[in-house]
Amino acid sequence: MQLTRHTDYALRVLIHLAAVPGGRATIPEIADAYDLSRNHLMKVVHGLGQGGFIRTQRGRGGGFTLAADPADIRIGAVVRHSEPDMAMADCASCAIRPACGLSGILAQAVGAFLTVLDGYSLADAARDRTGLAALIAALPGPAAAAAAADPKPDLSPACASSSSPRPD
Repeated sequence: MQLTRHTDYALRVLIHLAAVPGGRATIPEIADAYDLSRNHLMKVVHGLGQGGFIRTQRGRGGGFTLAADPADIRIGAVVRHSEPDMAMADCASCAIRPACGLSGILAQAVGAFLTVLDGYSLADAARDRTGLAALIAALPGPAAAAAAADPKPDLSPACASSSSPRPD
């Protein structure tokens, strides 16, 4: 299973916001830093805003910020919101579907995949904020200067050392 480019960009935007000082960014900053299409990124940011993952502000001094603490944003929720269709195969139009058990098996696999993602938050994905800020600072564009100036501190040691999903 492979996530769409839309979901990939959505996760990058959220991790970026969790890592950069002030947690604010603009479409040009992120597009330039990651060499992404501004038009596609606008759609991603709009979707994240409609999903309640980010707050957007238009106009001069505008941009977007996380709408919640990174620990409260579940990776599974972002993927469910960003992926238009989680079907692994097109079983609906298959002639043998009435007697085939594959669609149920694949649905169970997708469910297990999403359950694992639900066990992780944005804070887990961005747990090395200092390292992320340093890498972002090395990227081209205006976000680099901001990240180099004042990286956010790492999250708690408990989060950074956890290698399994945290129960909620």
